[in-house]
Amino acid sequence: MFRVELDNKHLVLATICGKMRKRWVRLTVGDRVKMEMSPYDLTKARIVWRCR
Repeated sequence: MFRVELDNKHLVLATICGKMRKRWVRLTVGDRVKMEMSPYDLTKARIVWRCR
């Protein structure tokens, strides 16, 4: 579980998607990521991509 800060300074609790877990993609502090968010719960998300 990661705490991600959005561009508008909101904090979201995010987890890594299964494909990133399978490929052993590592995330560190300061990485920019793409996320999928549910319209029903805006406090949780899924990280699907790590931007370079």
